[in-house]
Amino acid sequence: MTPDDQQLTTDGAAFPAPTARILLLACGALAHEILALIRTNGWDHLSLICLPAILHNHPERITPAVETAIARHRPEYDEIFVVYADCGTGGQLKALCDRLGVGMVEGPHCYSFFEGNAAFAERAEVTAFYLTDFLVRQFDAFVWKPLGLDRHPDLRDMYFGNYETLVYQAQTDDPALDARARDCAARLGLSYERRFTGYGDLETTLRGVARP
Repeated sequence: MTPDDQQLTTDGAAFPAPTARILLLACGALAHEILALIRTNGWDHLSLICLPAILHNHPERITPAVETAIARHRPEYDEIFVVYADCGTGGQLKALCDRLGVGMVEGPHCYSFFEGNAAFAERAEVTAFYLTDFLVRQFDAFVWKPLGLDRHPDLRDMYFGNYETLVYQAQTDDPALDARARDCAARLGLSYERRFTGYGDLETTLRGVARP
């Protein structure tokens, strides 16, 4: 099943496996990558439920949404693993997972774990604006329209005046996405850099979760 990006953005989606005993409770922005890893590795004992990706535009809503989802689905599974990083929750999501005895992905955000948390920390970039495959496809929904740039493009310098480079962290080799990411950089008035990250620490982490 191919996830619909608009549905993943606004509503989330469920991808159950009939015999699954482990639930991955994830951000909708990670659905494509998680499903690709499940298919490639034959992890048919994993189910995936994605919360709306647009929660990232309101980080204060992430922890309550995760808590509600855990309470709802815990009776159905032997284990739940939260496929979010901190994602702007200020440590609240980690505190919740610790309290409930639920594991989660390490790192401050997906840009870090896609590149590899250690490598990302070493770069210590402060003037880079990051996009992933999903965010390139959903650039208007997550950046352009929420910031009002579709109506007031003159606000661009106010929001992005301190950035220098748009870094596209590519999970896949897709020339069409590369072209779209270049266009995003041009629209923001930033230079452009593409880095192929693949799945980074996300893949490493899920291999541990999917252990036999």
